[in-house]
Amino acid sequence: MRKLSAFNLATLVLGIAFLYLPIVILIVYSFNASRLVVVWGGWSMHWYAELAGDAPLLGAAFISLRVALVSATAATVLGTLAAVALVRFGRFRGRLLFAAMIYAPLVMPEVITGLSMLLLFVAISVDRGFWTVVIAHTTMALCFVAVIVQARLVDFDMSLEEAAMDLGASPGRTFMAVTLPLILPAIAASWMLAFALSLDDLVIASFTTGPGATTLPIRIYSEVRLGVSPEMNAVCSIVVAVVGIAVIAASLLTKIGAARGAPAGN
Repeated sequence: MRKLSAFNLATLVLGIAFLYLPIVILIVYSFNASRLVVVWGGWSMHWYAELAGDAPLLGAAFISLRVALVSATAATVLGTLAAVALVRFGRFRGRLLFAAMIYAPLVMPEVITGLSMLLLFVAISVDRGFWTVVIAHTTMALCFVAVIVQARLVDFDMSLEEAAMDLGASPGRTFMAVTLPLILPAIAASWMLAFALSLDDLVIASFTTGPGATTLPIRIYSEVRLGVSPEMNAVCSIVVAVVGIAVIAASLLTKIGAARGAPAGN
């Protein structure tokens, strides 16, 4: 086992600090008693109390969470089906076009995606609102899900499915009882990525949102132009806590599932 050198340790510390120090500062300053964001005035829960009475900001946060939950779930289902089609159906007619359409959002600038979705909704006379944002975020996140699940399916041991079908299981039963549990960690990881992408998106949502569907990033961006309020630190800290709890819970569930499956594999 290689020893951790001073250079490697310093690089690790600097990398972690670069990634997480801004988040730590944001959380600490959410407990700042001062009205000025960059001036420390002592510890206080004042801005969390103020946030409880800020209906527009809380409403935007709840809309963002709802959009992220619905769009991440839809993107996970559709992306998983797309990955299965690309891996299991061989070189069917139109496969290249299908794969190109799936992966296009990966390399497409978000402003182009948002503008194209806006033109689509205008062309078919759909009022912009909650569901248009959900559709746009599902389209954006679907490709990421397909890539992650496809990578897992490529390395999948087909002999497990063949053994299940030899024992009399139907293809559908085999997929639900054998394939799905084994690729579930990849599906869970892709769902969390889709959730984070939707929660973070500003550009696409700004094109596809409408009255009553203002997401939290749009709300924060519109208020930051007039000055940063300490309430922003409080609401962002709550969002970080919610996402962190979700990630920890997903990791624990994955480890529990792996622990339960280990004795059976032995």
